[in-house]
Amino acid sequence: MTFYPTDRLALFIDGSNLYSTAKTLGFDIDYRKLLEEFRKRSVLVRAYYYTALVENEEYSPIRPLVDWLDYNGYRLVTKPAREYTDANGRKRFRGDMDVEIAVDMMEMAEHADHMVLFSGDGDFRRLVEAVQRRGSRVTVVSTVKSQPPMVSDDLRRQADSFVDLADLSDLIGRPTRLPKFISEARGPREEDRQADAGH
Repeated sequence: MTFYPTDRLALFIDGSNLYSTAKTLGFDIDYRKLLEEFRKRSVLVRAYYYTALVENEEYSPIRPLVDWLDYNGYRLVTKPAREYTDANGRKRFRGDMDVEIAVDMMEMAEHADHMVLFSGDGDFRRLVEAVQRRGSRVTVVSTVKSQPPMVSDDLRRQADSFVDLADLSDLIGRPTRLPKFISEARGPREEDRQADAGH
């Protein structure tokens, strides 16, 4: 991962994609550590986090994370998730943030020397190419260490560099939390108390 200290850096985090990738690799993202890590490497101009939210629910499990991110250095981009019924008749939600990510990356191209895209979605290949033509370098963060790999081969080839999320786990991760009934039986650990205070 090549970062220059004077580079203007922007992060673009596809929330659901990053969550799925980290879960597949067996860890949770510590978003405080993530920001700190990239601030060490370059001049962090902006950190965008994209997610769809289910409206009209009394409690959404993602709401505490979204609120924390909003107050702690991230620029939140959200939209309502669309409800649909799958083939088995179960209620599901969909919220594609590709257009929002594309618009923001194109707008930031003249303000950032280096962009980091946290997504393996092959639909972003043309976007990465367009941003590169405007003079920005693009690093893609996803994984090839899962079966199947969670990054599109086309996107990986188009990027200036690729970083496997598994290689960042010690820097920006924390162990996946145990289900509540198991952790209560063991008692809270210090890192859990800290995580609860900030996440």
